[in-house]
Amino acid sequence: MEGKLLHTPEGVRDIYNQECKRKLLLQEEMHRVFVNYGFHDIQTPTFEYFDIFSREVGTTPSKDLFKFFDREGNTLVLRPDFTPSVVRSAAKYYGDMQLPVRLCYGGSAFINESAVYQGRLKETTQMGVELFGDGSVETDAEMIALMADTLKAAGLTEFQIEIGEVDFFKGLLDEAGFSEEEGDNLRTLISQKSFFGIDEMLSAKSIDDDLKKVFMQLTEAFGSVEKIREARQWTKNPRSVSAIDRLLKLYDILKAYDCRQYVSFDLGMLSKYKYYTGIIFKAYTYGIGQALATGGRYDNLMQYFGKASPAIGFVVFVDHLMSAIDRQKTPLTDAGESETLIVYEKGALTAAIGYARKLRGENRTAAMVLRQSGKNLSDYAAQAQNMGARVLYINETGESREL
Repeated sequence: MEGKLLHTPEGVRDIYNQECKRKLLLQEEMHRVFVNYGFHDIQTPTFEYFDIFSREVGTTPSKDLFKFFDREGNTLVLRPDFTPSVVRSAAKYYGDMQLPVRLCYGGSAFINESAVYQGRLKETTQMGVELFGDGSVETDAEMIALMADTLKAAGLTEFQIEIGEVDFFKGLLDEAGFSEEEGDNLRTLISQKSFFGIDEMLSAKSIDDDLKKVFMQLTEAFGSVEKIREARQWTKNPRSVSAIDRLLKLYDILKAYDCRQYVSFDLGMLSKYKYYTGIIFKAYTYGIGQALATGGRYDNLMQYFGKASPAIGFVVFVDHLMSAIDRQKTPLTDAGESETLIVYEKGALTAAIGYARKLRGENRTAAMVLRQSGKNLSDYAAQAQNMGARVLYINETGESREL
């Protein structure tokens, strides 16, 4: 039992030394970008009532939630997703908003992944932004630009933000007369690029051949803006056409942000979260198969909490971003010098304190340690290397040298 106490449960891990330092630095850089765009911090509880993440909200399935009970018998869950929590808070504290509200957050989210997803963490660090009170395509473009600037601040130079439109797909479902369950099944098949599964499902329905062809094309409806212009001719139903026109206008606005080189489109990209109502987007880079960030517009979600407001946001999966940075060997820009470990001999305490105060007065990091009898200086150097620190040795006479 004693040895078991040293280990973490499956799906969670310790983060320490250089990795922890780099992760915190990364979060600071991203937070700086959020603040520069006018977003204000909010902290929501780690656990909420079950209804905040219920099926009606359209978030994580119940089987993937960490559930427990309070003393009154209420079902509580660890948050799997920040958006519903932030929306609840916005409805409570900013319900009478006259101007758009910009909120940003950071913290842990928890999903009880099944054994199928071995290797994925059950606790992840997420940072994100939510903007309430503005349903314009101009705001859509600003959020895409913010995501691009956030990834650039993390040190990435090669990444792609794929953009889709939920309303385009929903317009096709309305045109075909699909039920909600049928729409969910078709959404899953298209997301999986299951050509034969889509064909089998559509063959069992009595729908127009041209419309069937459009559904089949969604598995390959990705690429440059030219693919969107082509899709403009696929259907005449107003909802889908309006969605395409909005994407084209979005692309024009992104020119002003000088970030169109990071953008591509994918009409077959359909989120598992049902609360999205319009544009959705995901960021990818080479060396990692999972999305670094995801987001979208969810204009109806606040109604679940008794208010009405258009909204859009995105989340960055910090752990995925760290993996990408590590694999690409991308350096993080540090705001100052590395930590200094001051190793001093007995009788050199005053000199050591003087050095430490000088460094700290320059807003630099300094840690002091008395050299233990019989311990080699190389041992301290090795420990400092793990900490990403340099070693300053001070002998009995107060003289110093760097190891």
